[in-house]
Amino acid sequence: MIDFSLSEEQRAIQSWVRTFVERELMPLENDVLRREREGHPPGLNHEERTRLRALARGSDFWGVSTPEEYGGMGLDAVTEALIEIELGRTFLTFKFGGEADNILFHANEEQKRTYLVPTIEGERRSCFAITEPGAGSDAKAIRTRAVRDGDEWVINGEKTFITGGEEADFALVFAVTDPERGADGGVTCFLVDRDMGWTSEPIDTMGERRPASLVFQDVRVPHENVLGEEGRGFALAMKWIGRGRYLLPARALGGCERLLDMGIEYARTRETFGAPIADRQAIQWMIADSQTEIEALRLLVLHAAWQVAQGLDSRHAQSIAKLFGGVKANEIVDRVMQIHGGMGYTRELPVERFYRDLRLLRIFEGTDEIQRRTIARDLLKGHVKVGATLR
Repeated sequence: MIDFSLSEEQRAIQSWVRTFVERELMPLENDVLRREREGHPPGLNHEERTRLRALARGSDFWGVSTPEEYGGMGLDAVTEALIEIELGRTFLTFKFGGEADNILFHANEEQKRTYLVPTIEGERRSCFAITEPGAGSDAKAIRTRAVRDGDEWVINGEKTFITGGEEADFALVFAVTDPERGADGGVTCFLVDRDMGWTSEPIDTMGERRPASLVFQDVRVPHENVLGEEGRGFALAMKWIGRGRYLLPARALGGCERLLDMGIEYARTRETFGAPIADRQAIQWMIADSQTEIEALRLLVLHAAWQVAQGLDSRHAQSIAKLFGGVKANEIVDRVMQIHGGMGYTRELPVERFYRDLRLLRIFEGTDEIQRRTIARDLLKGHVKVGATLR
């Protein structure tokens, strides 16, 4: 018998986060939507985000995945997934503070003092810069170059669609340092402060996220700013990319739960031809299919998280969860918009906003096509066998 029950700690954390979302985040949604209609930047502003993080930290909710030795909570992967599900119940992008890129923990002691610790404390902001105009899902195709010049490296190139690139004061930059050795031995990761000379330009998108393009033109970086081993940057990049792909469909799962609740409530109250549309079989099937897919996604997400928590190779399970989550979340939000009819299409309700934001899940951090490629390759090469994921 498989035990699907949560521990007391997990239930308490889940309940606390849901209360936080309902009391602190959801009441801000209308103001945020109004500001966006008036032309202001999307999402929470800096003051709101700072206040919310301080409020959470006052309740000792800080550094969800950060090890306790660095002042974090050090929670396991399943509990992290439960938190993301609850945060996903609002379209407002919010993360609790006290986090840092996982590969920053590979820094040496001096780098930890300069970059890791201040980032955990919220004094510094980083961005992960690997994607380029000609290198998206194919990370091995990066062309940004770093050439050694004495005790410095000179970086030239462009990065694009970099999350947090406009706000970051330093970047984790991946550049080719030995073209002859290829990605597995010729790419190095550098810690590059903004004041070393790189510039950024935000990219407008159809959703809240505003990534940036980063330009490096003869940017000089001290050799001491190499993160990890010279030439081993691609391995670090893969650790960053694989750090928690299951968290993306986890957040989408929370959004789907909220959306289905909205669809059910609207179907009960909206009447056509003298009866609520909840009585129509077409609407009932939309609701039934959505609930079925939500529960299937929940199991996929938690199974992938469980593998991570057990120290297993979870890449295959995470690809399945992300693929299914991206496709089904978009189907569910489309159904809920259809249930709401014209009202769902307006910018007065969060349905339209969820519709735009969830579309990104099928693209960033590995497109649907890349997930399918990974899943099929694992099976065809025998890395994973059908039905063997729980053995």
